[in-house]
Amino acid sequence: QEYFRGCSAELGSGGGGGGGGGLRCLGLPAPLDVEMVLLHVKRGDESQFLLETTGSTSIEDLTLAVTRIYNGRLKVQRVCAEMEMLAEHGILLPPNMQGLTDEQIEELKLKDEWAEKCIPSGGSVFKKDETGRRNGHAPNEKMKQVLKATIDEAKALISKKQVQANVCVNMDMVKDALDQLHGAVMIVYPMGLPPYDPIRMEFEDKECLSGTHAALEVIEEPEAQLWWAAKELKRTNHLSDYVGKNEKTKIIVKIQKKGQGAPAREPVISNEEHKQMMLYYYKRQEELKVSAVTEIYTVYS
Repeated sequence: QEYFRGCSAELGSGGGGGGGGGLRCLGLPAPLDVEMVLLHVKRGDESQFLLETTGSTSIEDLTLAVTRIYNGRLKVQRVCAEMEMLAEHGILLPPNMQGLTDEQIEELKLKDEWAEKCIPSGGSVFKKDETGRRNGHAPNEKMKQVLKATIDEAKALISKKQVQANVCVNMDMVKDALDQLHGAVMIVYPMGLPPYDPIRMEFEDKECLSGTHAALEVIEEPEAQLWWAAKELKRTNHLSDYVGKNEKTKIIVKIQKKGQGAPAREPVISNEEHKQMMLYYYKRQEELKVSAVTEIYTVYS
């Protein structure tokens, strides 16, 4: 696929003599004698994924790798969202029929020519799409579960919860998620989907996001910047220029678009730690109140 072209070599030229060349960013094993730097990638204050690389990796290659994984995860999420609607309400109506009532379609003598070509395996069950986007001829329950189970698996593969589980995400995992989703669609719709269906367009890398909220989330590779500790990681440098030679380390890296300025610094304590502190002080305050009341009662009793 065009979307993944060049990924297999994007970190191979990591520069320097580190030997690992950032191969772990692509899911490839690094040499045994190469220690890894663990990156916790965020967008704003929101965790995205963990990524392993080496200090010898160039910031240029690292930025491309992080951006492709970041955008790839967004792509998986968009496909999953549309496939959930596909499972519930069938294929997308032709653009000139979307949003029209049955009466308007009949009055304008419009016909969905793809409805007869794109029939789900095992037949369809009619479930009207109240938004008027899809034709309502949904897959039967068995095929619906094929789609939904695959959606859940793909979401789990690139989930932000992988950060909590200390599992790194790479482009191989993103591609696996997309391949699984594509396979499920082909099982349920062996004749394929209409060329204007956003799911098919995503698989063919022809998606049109112009004017959508999704377009605001995507970061184009030339516009991407990485920041760490309020410092922009310059593409002309290497990661070791910032983290030193000690590669047994973990850093929080933030990705954003050029021109947005330095992202907010990470808090000294995490939100969870802050909650625990507030809870402790609240309980302590309540204990002191009870103690004070007890002392007063003892004095006057």
